[in-house]
Amino acid sequence: MFETGLLKNKRILVTGGGSGLGAAMGRRFLTLGAELVICGRKRDRLEATATEMRAQTGGKVTTSACDIRDGAAVDAMMDAIWREAPLDILVNNAAATFIAQSEHLSFRAADAILAPTLHGAMYCTLAAGKRWIDARHKGVVLSILSTSTITGRAFTVPSAMAKSAVLAMTKSLAVEWGPKGIRTVAIAPGAFPTSGASGQLRPEGRDEGWTARNPLGRTGDHSELADLASFLVSDRAAYINGEMVVIDGGAHLRSSGAEDLLQWSDAQWAAQRAARSKS
Repeated sequence: MFETGLLKNKRILVTGGGSGLGAAMGRRFLTLGAELVICGRKRDRLEATATEMRAQTGGKVTTSACDIRDGAAVDAMMDAIWREAPLDILVNNAAATFIAQSEHLSFRAADAILAPTLHGAMYCTLAAGKRWIDARHKGVVLSILSTSTITGRAFTVPSAMAKSAVLAMTKSLAVEWGPKGIRTVAIAPGAFPTSGASGQLRPEGRDEGWTARNPLGRTGDHSELADLASFLVSDRAAYINGEMVVIDGGAHLRSSGAEDLLQWSDAQWAAQRAARSKS
């Protein structure tokens, strides 16, 4: 589907690139000729993923252990990256979420979601953008969002708020930075199962009937999201700016994805809170 070298000479940073959808996108970028930087908080996981990626693709992968919730740490990471060469593309992928009754959320729990999902994405975007603008270097920011930006979503309110704010950033910077040669785009994935997200969002009992509720009768494959991301950050999508593309099989047209939780009992919610406390 994609021409060889579609992303040749592109240097791409993927936040949360050590696992899940971030790693899937990173692998695809490498096969299309990109040079990759992956960041996350767990250095061991990053190094293991980078080693695997190099073996699979033969591409160049570097790692950066960084807590994107800390603006100073983000700036230091960007300085280190730029010392070797400028980035061309930033993928805001790192995020956090879990299901919870909103009235039971502590301020600390809400901040645990807002900090990486909203603040981290903003810090990384501003850090990359100011460097691109200072150097008159073209760039692309791709943010991985959620269909909650369209429908809202009960029981994941901080995440829905954060993702909606990043969508507002995407649309706003498309106008402000477009004249400077910087595009901002976004993807709203539906159900693309990963070990991390599944544990937080789909505890035992929630997966029953999940595929049946999707108009296409299935969940997404990571390669499908990776292909869409590769197109949006490539020069083939050079006239797409400020837009969010939904990839969910049409699920958001049927429901927000949280209606089943409205039927949960107090005992089920208590068990979920206890499980989250242990993890």
